[in-house]
Amino acid sequence: MYSQNQVPRRIEGKVAADFSNLEGIYVVNTSSEKSTTTNSEGHFSIEAKAGEILLLSAMNFKEVKIVLSESDFSKKWLVVSMQPIVNELKEVIVGSSSISAESLGIIPYGQKKYTPAERKIFTATSGFGIDPILNLISGRTNMLKKELEIEKKEGYLIQLENLFQPEFYIHSMHIPQLHVKGFLYFLVENPKFISVLKTKNRTAIEFSMSELAVQFNEMIAFKKE
Repeated sequence: MYSQNQVPRRIEGKVAADFSNLEGIYVVNTSSEKSTTTNSEGHFSIEAKAGEILLLSAMNFKEVKIVLSESDFSKKWLVVSMQPIVNELKEVIVGSSSISAESLGIIPYGQKKYTPAERKIFTATSGFGIDPILNLISGRTNMLKKELEIEKKEGYLIQLENLFQPEFYIHSMHIPQLHVKGFLYFLVENPKFISVLKTKNRTAIEFSMSELAVQFNEMIAFKKE
């Protein structure tokens, strides 16, 4: 009741952890469902009220929940300590998988690896000859860029299929079985969702997905009418 009668205020926070880069930690107000992410120094800013709960999660950290008190809003920074998840390797097996073109000195370490679509664009647009100009005029460059976008979306679809089983969309997201594939295409067309998907933060992905599931179900219900 106390929380409901308050006006939301912006609270500034900072994640404290033994990590050089603290960018992309997902911060969610579980009451208002507003969310944000931290910058590289771990800073974040979000609207909230005393009594509400902030959930902080990231792939490499243990999840943290904080119940906000009135005193938290008077601080310059709300400092949140997060513990990294350490996976200990019990056994290390060195096999043929360690042999690569880089380890053999065939190509330099750290050299950019191109996908098939990226390589086509690089070939069509690089160099100082007339080919890049002809490709631009003929429309080949634009066609290759469209191919690259399609390739990226196909990659995002594969990523989603690897993360979640079809039953997850039906039972957790309440997507009708016949529309699951359509919902996946709906997700990969949303730039905001793709930015969350790239963080590989399962909690953040599910939260963003749940918001879009509501929109998608409303959309298909409207079409039925």
